[in-house]
Amino acid sequence: MNTKNIQVIIDAEKDSRLQQIGNKVIHNERLSFDEGVYLFEKAPLPYVGALANWKRESLHGNKTYFNKNFHIEPTNVCVFSCKFCSYSKLYAHKEEGWELTIDQMLNIVKSYDGKPVTEVHIVGGVHPKLTLPFFLELMRAIKAHRPELHIKAFTPVELEYMFRKANVSTQEGMRLAHEAGLDSLPGGGAEIFHPEIREQICADKATADQWLEIHKTAHELGMHSNATLLYGHIEKFEHRIDHMERLRQLQDQTKGFNTFIPLKFRNEGNDMSHVPESTLANDLRMYAVSRLYLDNFPHVKAYWPMLGRDVAQLTLSYGVNDIDGTIDDTTKIYSMAGSEEQTPAMTTEQLVRLIKQVNRQPIERGTLYDVIKDYSNHEFVEGEL
Repeated sequence: MNTKNIQVIIDAEKDSRLQQIGNKVIHNERLSFDEGVYLFEKAPLPYVGALANWKRESLHGNKTYFNKNFHIEPTNVCVFSCKFCSYSKLYAHKEEGWELTIDQMLNIVKSYDGKPVTEVHIVGGVHPKLTLPFFLELMRAIKAHRPELHIKAFTPVELEYMFRKANVSTQEGMRLAHEAGLDSLPGGGAEIFHPEIREQICADKATADQWLEIHKTAHELGMHSNATLLYGHIEKFEHRIDHMERLRQLQDQTKGFNTFIPLKFRNEGNDMSHVPESTLANDLRMYAVSRLYLDNFPHVKAYWPMLGRDVAQLTLSYGVNDIDGTIDDTTKIYSMAGSEEQTPAMTTEQLVRLIKQVNRQPIERGTLYDVIKDYSNHEFVEGEL
């Protein structure tokens, strides 16, 4: 920890409880529920940031990870009506949405032939006609065309509906998906686990218990997954800590989570547009507290298309060691809600430069954090992807 960070901690020691929390972090002791809430409520941002940065550097040094992936969104038609969502169109109004065929999605995959992408990320709305057999066929087609491409796909919200429609158990459904080519799960659909909030913002979709059970089953099958939390709307700090506590407990059991991704609520074009968005200071605090509370999660990611490049860059000093890194992202989930990146796309060179500007070490990774290339001393040539 550098001299500046030490001074921040000394100043915070005027609060004995913050001093106790800081000592626990430095000695790798687990924070309690109440201590997590206290960091949100009382800790000066420089203090919680310094602790989170120390934790990040103790785990990863200056390494900052990114990967080369692309998104497929099979549909934005959805049977559910989440109040925070600006993306999906209710099935009753499906003429306003899109629905891709297997051939259309396979053609998207083929458009990346010869390009150094390592992952396809498939998520979308919950369409009653896009069933489990449909997606099993899609994954088999992708693997037949490009076997090495890692398929990270489907939130538990999508999977729970598929399994229910197919009349199969979670265990059987996950087994079938894994055998067809599903390699890992993204973290979406978690929102806020606490029923007090979940019932207000997304009452009709998969419950917290169902979300956790699907990820647990994936882990038991040898798959890894990510986890998210939707913050900055009507939830309270205790709801955030409750959410992270449930994730931490499952991670203690399975060790199957790779990455935690706080997702900022964006208020454009949805039923919660009257709710003001989180400030930059509160965004940074969310990332920092996440890094400190989720002591058994290897990585914390800031999704730059949602936050914008400058804010994502700032988070690298607040506990974050991964900024996703999509090189050609057609996703509309956040742009339709008013995110800074309306047409998110960043070349590898731009991404590496962004990481280096804050004196971090750019590392291209695979989905499971295998190191593909260290770009610390790389010199780019014209036309390089």
